[in-house]
Amino acid sequence: MKKIDGGVTAAKGFKAASCQAGIKYQGRTDMAFVYSELPCVCAGTFTSNVVKAACVMWDKSIVESGSPMQAVVVNSGIANACTGKEGYDACEATAKAVEESLGVPYSSVAVASTGVIGMQLPVDKLVAGVKTMSTTLDGSIQAGTDASKAIMTTDTVNKEVAVSFEVSGKTVTLGGMSKGSGMIHPNMCTMLAFLTTDLAIEKALLQEAVSDVVKDTFNMITVDGDTSTNDTLLCMANGLAENEKITDKNADYEAFKEALKFVCEFLAKKMAADGEGASKLFEAKVVGAKDKQDARILSRAIVGSNLSKAAIYGCDANFGRFLCAMGYSGADFDQNDVELYFESVNGKLKVFDKGTPILFDEDKALEIMKADTVTVFVNMNEGEAQATAWGCDLTYDYVKINADYRS
Repeated sequence: MKKIDGGVTAAKGFKAASCQAGIKYQGRTDMAFVYSELPCVCAGTFTSNVVKAACVMWDKSIVESGSPMQAVVVNSGIANACTGKEGYDACEATAKAVEESLGVPYSSVAVASTGVIGMQLPVDKLVAGVKTMSTTLDGSIQAGTDASKAIMTTDTVNKEVAVSFEVSGKTVTLGGMSKGSGMIHPNMCTMLAFLTTDLAIEKALLQEAVSDVVKDTFNMITVDGDTSTNDTLLCMANGLAENEKITDKNADYEAFKEALKFVCEFLAKKMAADGEGASKLFEAKVVGAKDKQDARILSRAIVGSNLSKAAIYGCDANFGRFLCAMGYSGADFDQNDVELYFESVNGKLKVFDKGTPILFDEDKALEIMKADTVTVFVNMNEGEAQATAWGCDLTYDYVKINADYRS
């Protein structure tokens, strides 16, 4: 497997487009379109929030029906959540505009939205945007990059990645783009992500791979503890790589899962680092846990604590905050087994050793914590399981951004 240039247009047969539709933002692109030349098998994972956006319900129905998917239309600015029947009708109108423009069945068109909750979408602008983009679909890397920028809200950078790998003697490509900066919390974390591949694979295996990989990637990031109404990850596979179709969990399946994990982890970390107002990527790595579930719970608790996040922002090696978060996480452990370190490109420093605080060099701790990525490394000394979670520091700017988000 190797990382290559591109995103959603890297794989064979995929095109993208974007436009300024004026949904909410002015003077910037706010709609994106991803299209496959052939119908795709698809997989998806969605928000665990009981309050689900209309577009989530629309996409879930496509994924769960077993029907093919051939296009995704995304808007930013308005979330189409808490919008009742009118919101669902907007999804249908968008999909039917694709059918009218390109001749693909509207039942194979996914839609996604991100932005303010509780506002109705301007359907006329959505339809006009679809018609515009249908004429500008392009398979270039730039078209994919432009699409990744069009779906941003409070994101400060676009997020895209692509890899190539070998399957049964054929070169397969997997690309993706995502957005996410605020309202990010596990199960599923708040975000939109769209993955495209030219792999030939059975739908059930694609869904199993996606669901499994999400557990240790997108479900392991948090920015602010708020699980959105709109979380959506869609993966489309059109088979144009012409590999022998993957129908069981063989070496080819594992090669795909490895590539899928790389892409999802890359995008997940990009989102965590770009959390609203963030200045640092905050990573928690827990090793030596009793089981995988405990490792996940503990690492997510560390990066999810507001006090821990504030300490990371202030470069304060206040290890008690991280231990406290572990203690209320719900995982059962003995604090007298725990070792805790701070780590970055500037070094690694042990600060807590099996129930006892260690006298450490505060200047060295400060140097370590000034790095752009700071890791809290914890050895539970109780087993073999491990997990890593990602978040960001908590800054003054987070409050500023969210205090006037609607306006």
